[in-house]
Formats: sequence, structure tokens, C-alpha cells
Amino acid sequence: MTAPKRKKARANGEGTIYQRKDGRWEAAGYVLAANGTRRRVRVYGSTRREAADKLAERIADSNRGFPVATADSTVGEYLTYWLGSVAVHRLRENTHTRYSACVRLHLIPGLGTKKIARLTTKDVRTFLDRLRTTCQCCTQSLDTERKQCCAIGECCQKRLSPSTVTYLHSVLKSALEHAVREDELPRNVARNVKAATPRPRRFRPLTAGEARQFLAAARADRLHALYELALRTGLRKGELLGLHWEDLDLNGGAASIRRSLQRTRTGGLTHLPTKTRASERRIALPAECLRSLREHKDRQEEESETAGPVWSDSGLVFTTPTGRPLDPANLTRRFRSFLDRAGLRRIRFHDLRHSTATLLLEQGVDLVVIKELLGHAHIGVTAGVYAHVRLQLQRQAIDTLGHALGQDDDPDDPRIAAVVR
Repeated sequence: MTAPKRKKARANGEGTIYQRKDGRWEAAGYVLAANGTRRRVRVYGSTRREAADKLAERIADSNRGFPVATADSTVGEYLTYWLGSVAVHRLRENTHTRYSACVRLHLIPGLGTKKIARLTTKDVRTFLDRLRTTCQCCTQSLDTERKQCCAIGECCQKRLSPSTVTYLHSVLKSALEHAVREDELPRNVARNVKAATPRPRRFRPLTAGEARQFLAAARADRLHALYELALRTGLRKGELLGLHWEDLDLNGGAASIRRSLQRTRTGGLTHLPTKTRASERRIALPAECLRSLREHKDRQEEESETAGPVWSDSGLVFTTPTGRPLDPANLTRRFRSFLDRAGLRRIRFHDLRHSTATLLLEQGVDLVVIKELLGHAHIGVTAGVYAHVRLQLQRQAIDTLGHALGQDDDPDDPRIAAVVR
């Protein structure tokens, strides 16, 4: 009698694979976890080969020294793994830095010890509610060393803003969404928590009169061309500082927006891609900007001659007097000083961009044109930020409708037809 053939045993470290009662295939093996220990990980697939391939990929990453998240990981361990192995390759450096701060200051202290596989919607909702109602000085012992405020029993009630809580919620959702894609979680419990939409930041863009005063005062400033370009085109601060002369077509009256100058923690002043793909665009330049840019170019050539050997030929449009890139933080300080000297109220530099859009809206420019000029990815972004129709626009709309409804004249009157159209 011939003995039945025995199945070939899997090699040590290859894990196990079997078919579940629900028809799916499950593979399990040991990998390097986020906390440095070795833990058992389970992956699933619709076929045996799919499950085996997923497990092999996890084990290969582990053998190369890359930590792999497991269902037994705590939320803190998983967030650490996600930041260091996943998000770091997908986010801009400054965004990754903000995410890291959110994880370190709030997510790990609030949810870090919970098992990621046992995290519930109620846990997330309770955590977010606690953030909204708890004084952060008390929670993080911010006043302990200073021995003031909360440390002496006088709570300052320093709570997180609604927009910050919403941002923390979005970071948690992003991390858990990756866990779902890696088959570590069946669902993203953070998505089941409906966070209240925070009210948009209130801003007071320049009125037409203030904008004229701003432009008049800017003529005497060394960065006249930058301020005028910011107000007349709505370019972002980083886009302005990242402009090279080769990006400008002064004869054709156009500019190509290709990059942004940002300060990063590791690279210092760095040229980065534009904020979104839609932000990489070509825009028309007003005649006033062309004139001021030509004057600025002449001034820059004079500064180059004055600086002599210390001049740094960066090719940038807006530089220091020695040709080096302008630091965004320094521009912010210069802008505040300029507003004070000009007798204008304090606004953020980014509010020049808001002013551009608002003034264009008041002149009846179509929202699609404004979207293209500002480089928004979707028109919904433009509508959401700038459809705060000001009182003047509301009055114009009401008067137009009232004129149409209150006319007793001949309906074929061309004046009425023009209003209706």
C-alpha cells in the first residue's frame, strides 16, 4: 500500500496560509512591528496566491528592516509607523511636520494606548469632544514651569479652535484609511464620526479705496513690483518668491507659475512644486505689473553692480540686495512695517490674494476666470472661500431684481431686456 503524499512543509519564516469559512484566504506570519518587536501579522485575499503575495511583501519589508503595522499595534505605534514609513513619502515636508506635531501633541496622548483593532467610533468621538472642551494648558502642563495660570489654580480655558480639531480628525482619518487599505482594519471608524464644519476664517479684504491707497504707497517701496503683482494677480507668497526671470514674458505680458519658495525644517529655503497641479499655470500680467517689473529689473541690475563679488546670481525676480532668496518670514515682517508706514490697517499678506478675488467678484468677473487666475484645483474651493458676497454685491443684486419686477413699462423695452438677460 502506497503511503499518501505529504504536503511540502513551508520553510521557517514563510508563515501559514489557509482558507477561511467565508471563502477568503488568510495568511499569517511574523514581522518587525512598529515598536521594534516581532509580531504576528494577518493578511487576506480572494485567492491563495493573493494572500501569499501580500504576506511575502510584508515579510520582505520586515527583513529589510522596515517596521510593519499589525492589528495588535496600539494607535500610537501605528501612527508612528504611518508617519515614518508611509506619510513621509506622500506629503510635502511642511505638511508632514504639521502632521507629526498633531500626532505628538494630541493623538498619541489621547488615543495612543488603545489597540488599533479595538478602536471604536465612540472612542474617536469622545476624544474629539474632549479636545473641544479641555484647556490645553492643563492637559499639556504648559504653565507648570512658569508657575502661572493653570499651575496656580486659575485655569485660562485655552481650548483648541474648531478648525484645529477638524484638522486633527482629518489626520487620524488619513492614518486609519491606510490601515484599511493594508487590510489591517475592516473599516475606518474615524470616518463614522461626523465633525461639525468649522466656520471659515473671517477676513476683511481691502476695499477698492484701500487697494488704491496700498498701490500708491507701494510705489516708494523697494518691493513695489512684488506688492503690485500680489494685489493685481492674487499670487501666493511662495509663488511670488519662487518666480525666476525666465518665468516671465515681459514682451508677451504673461507669467508661468511653476514653483514655490518655502522654508523647510531640513532644507532651509527650498524650491518646491506648486501647492497643487492646478496651481502650475500661466497667467496674463496687467500693464501696470509689466511696467513695475521692468523698473524692478533695472534696480536689481544696479544692486548687482553695487554688491560686486558678494552678489548671488540666483535668477530670482525678488531677492535681497545681495541677490539671495527672500525668506517668507522676513517678507511677512517687511509687509507689516510697510502697512504701518502707509497708514493702512493690519492684514495678512495672504489677504492680498483674498482682496484680488473679492475685487474681481465685485466687478462681475466670472468665478471660473477667478479660479484659473488663482490656481485653485476645483471651482468649489473658489466658491467656498470667496462666495461671501459682500453687502455691495447683495445690494446690486436686489436692486437689479427690484428694477425688473417693478417695471410697468413695455416689456420689449431694451433696458428691461438687458436687465433680464
